[in-house]
Amino acid sequence: MDDWDLKHLAWTPHHPQILSSTEEGRAIVLDLPAGETLQDHQVHEAAWITVTYGELRITSHAGRTIDAQPGTLVQFAPQERHEVKALANSRLLLLLTPWPGPGHPGAMTIEDKAAVRDRAAARAN
Repeated sequence: MDDWDLKHLAWTPHHPQILSSTEEGRAIVLDLPAGETLQDHQVHEAAWITVTYGELRITSHAGRTIDAQPGTLVQFAPQERHEVKALANSRLLLLLTPWPGPGHPGAMTIEDKAAVRDRAAARAN
């Protein structure tokens, strides 16, 4: 068993802390200063976001917005676009499952990565 006191980890904005990483999932703590945004994005995995402290405005690609406070848990499906904005200095716990998800570069073989690079280079020419 491993455990972490999420309320008392050092404040580290711009430096996500990976708490655990296995094939089943990855747990990451992110500190967002007030006013900062994780702009519209998506991940390959299912994403679970919970607020440890502070307040976040979380918006789905479909336009649904919630103001999330400590204790709120939000789930996004793989590839579902979303945006996260800190309304106050905030800490969130992000769970990504499975890790890495299908299509994630970390799940690709070296040969697959080389093929992707070759296709990108061909498009650039």
